[in-house]
Amino acid sequence: MIVALYILAALVAVGVVLYLLHRRDMARNPESDEPETPAAGEEQCCGMHITCEKDSLLAAVSREIVYYDDEELDRFRGTPASGYGDEEIEEFRNVLLTLLPSDIASWARSIQLRGIELPAVVRDELLMIVSEARAAGTPN
Repeated sequence: MIVALYILAALVAVGVVLYLLHRRDMARNPESDEPETPAAGEEQCCGMHITCEKDSLLAAVSREIVYYDDEELDRFRGTPASGYGDEEIEEFRNVLLTLLPSDIASWARSIQLRGIELPAVVRDELLMIVSEARAAGTPN
């Protein structure tokens, strides 16, 4: 019985030392590599549902703006989704359909970061392409 108490005391001592070392490291580097947990009431998106895809694709997941030979789309910055004509919608569709499948999600994030609102029709096509790629298991 005494041996079990010694083992328990040693485990508690090691646990306390590790906890104190962790606290010291966190104080030195508050921006650690620990994953962020969602706030109370928030759910984390797994990326497998269309409602999550709208949020994760169009939310600024990545802050890097990448151009995919589509600099001409910057002239639409500030235009609402309902403010595009047929020719302009076709211009967005052309860029979307010429992208590599692996670039589509990052293109959508880049478009949003640039302040460009996609026409509703093109946005729906984008979400359909991404959901089909995820269902097929293709990384994007």
